[in-house]
Amino acid sequence: MSKNDKHTWDANNIVDDVHFQEKDADLFKNLLEHEGKTASEDQSLMAPGTILKGRIVEITKDHVVVDVGLKSKGIVPIEEFSDPSVLMLDNEVEVLYDQPEDDNGQIVLSREKAERLRQWEYIIEHCEEGSIVKGKVIRKVKGGLMVDIGMEAFLPGSQIDNKRIKNLDEYLDKTYEFKILKINIERKNVVVSRRELLEAERISKKAEVLEYIQPGDIREGIVKNITDFGVFLDLDGIDGLLHITDMTWKRIKHPSEMVHIGQKLEVMILSIDKDKGRVALGLKQKDANPWDLIEEKYPAGTRVHGKIVNLLPYGAFIEIEPGIEGLIHVSEMSWTKNITDPKEMVKQGDEVDAVVLSIQKEEGKISLGMKQIEPNPWDEVEARYPKDSSVKAEIKSLTNFGAFVELEPGIEGLIHISDLSWIKKVSHPSEIFKKGDIVDAIVLNVDRDSKKITLGVKQLATNPWESIVDTIPVDSLVKGKVTKIAAFGAFVELEESGLEGLIHVTELSDQPFGKVQDVVSVGDTITAKVIKLDPENKKIALSIKQYLIDKNQENRDDIVTTPTKKRKNS
Repeated sequence: MSKNDKHTWDANNIVDDVHFQEKDADLFKNLLEHEGKTASEDQSLMAPGTILKGRIVEITKDHVVVDVGLKSKGIVPIEEFSDPSVLMLDNEVEVLYDQPEDDNGQIVLSREKAERLRQWEYIIEHCEEGSIVKGKVIRKVKGGLMVDIGMEAFLPGSQIDNKRIKNLDEYLDKTYEFKILKINIERKNVVVSRRELLEAERISKKAEVLEYIQPGDIREGIVKNITDFGVFLDLDGIDGLLHITDMTWKRIKHPSEMVHIGQKLEVMILSIDKDKGRVALGLKQKDANPWDLIEEKYPAGTRVHGKIVNLLPYGAFIEIEPGIEGLIHVSEMSWTKNITDPKEMVKQGDEVDAVVLSIQKEEGKISLGMKQIEPNPWDEVEARYPKDSSVKAEIKSLTNFGAFVELEPGIEGLIHISDLSWIKKVSHPSEIFKKGDIVDAIVLNVDRDSKKITLGVKQLATNPWESIVDTIPVDSLVKGKVTKIAAFGAFVELEESGLEGLIHVTELSDQPFGKVQDVVSVGDTITAKVIKLDPENKKIALSIKQYLIDKNQENRDDIVTTPTKKRKNS
C-alpha cells in the first residue's frame, strides 16, 4: 500500500456513522457461525444479532410489524425499508433480532442492520482487494464521498478523479466503476478508488496512441493548460505540446490570444518521442505557408497597404496580409525628419501605405519603407540650393557649435560657429543670433547622401584678412578701442576694419611701468603703429612704444585721450 493509500485508509474513521459499532462484532460472528439455520434447529439463533425471516402483519405510518415466530411480534421503523415495494401485508422479509424487548414489551427488529450484514457477506464472499466493482455515489462526507457498491464504501477525495476537482456535487447520483483498495474486516468497511482505474485507462490509451500515431496525422485534442511558451493538449490520454511558434503563421504575444482551456483543436502531429512519451503538435502547419511565394507576390518596389500591429523603439510592424508582417524601420519613415520613436509618425491600428525594400524569406522578414511613397526632396536639393547661392532662413535652434536653420519644411542647414564672422571670435551663436531670427546666408556645401547643407554668414562680406597687407600695411598708424586686458598685453578693436590687434606688454610704453592697467584700461581709445601682420593666423601686432619713439617724444597726452587714463606718457 502506498503512503497516499495509507493516509486514505486512516480517513475511514470519518465514516463510522454508516458502519456497525464495535458492540455488534460478536453478533456478526454469531450470525456467520449459524448461517442457514432456523430457530427450530438452533435455539441460540434467538440471541440478539440473529437474522430472522418474518412476515409483515401490519403497516402503520411510522412502523412495520413483523411476525418472526417468537412469543411476541417485533416492530421495525418504516424508514429502514429502502425498497418501498416490499411493504405489503404477508410479504416475507429478513430482519435482524436487535433487542429482546423494548419498554412496551415488544421485541426490537432492524431491517437496515439485516441488509448491511447481508451486504458485508456478499463483499467477503465475492470481492477482494483489487477487485473492480460498480457503484453509485450517494452522498458527501468529510474527506470524500460514500458509494453504494452493494454496501456503503468510502471514496477518499484523493481517489475520486485524476484531475483537479472543483465541486464534489458533480459526482453525486452518478454510477462509476471502482477498484477496491482496502477491506477492513474488523471495522467492516471498504475503501475504493476511481482514480486508479482512470490512470490505468490513461496509460493504456497513451500506449495505444503512441503505437499508432505518425508525423503528419491530424488529431483532435482538448486544451488542458496554457503557458507563455505554448499550449498542452490531451490527445486521448497523452499530452502534446503546441508551441507558440507553431500556432499561427502570424505574430502573437501569448497563446491565450488564440485558445482557451477546454477548447477542442484539430492539430497536426509534428514529431513523436516514444521513449519519453512526448508529442510535438502544430496548428499552422494545417494551412499553406504564406511565406512560400512571398518573393513572387511582393518583389522589391511593390507598394503595399496594411495595418500597424506593433510598435517598438526601432520601428513599426505592419500586417500586409494574415500571417505576413513587415518592419518599417524608423530610418525609413521620413526623408527629412530625424525620427527617434515610431510614435512620432504612426500609432497602433493606423492603416498606412509602404514600399517593399527587401525580403529575407528564410528569416521570415520583410523590410518596408514609408518615406519611399513620396519623392525624396534631397534628390533635387542641389538644384534648388546651388553652392554660393544666397538664401534666407529661420534660426530653429542654437548649439555650442553653430545655428540650425530651416530652408523649407523638412530641409535644414547648419551655420557653423566658425562661419559667423571674419573678425569676431564668437564663443556661442547666441552672441549674434536668437531663435526665430530670419538671417541671410550663403550656401557653402550640399551633401545629398548625408542630408547636410552647410551655410555661412561671414561669406556675405569680403574677407578683410585677404587684403589686410594693402589696407593696413606694416608701419602704418591705426586707431582703436581697448576691448580686453591680459597679463601679457591689451587687445584692441581697430576702427574702420573692425579687426582685432594685440599690443604686447613690451610694446605698451617707452617708459617703465608695473601692470598693463597702469598704461591702458578697457574702453580707452589709442593710436598705435602696425609692427607685424600674420593673415594666415589672423594676427595683428601693434605698438604704442614704436609710435611714441617715432613721434620723437612729442606730447604723449595725444596718445590716450579718454578721461579714464591712469597716467600720461611724458
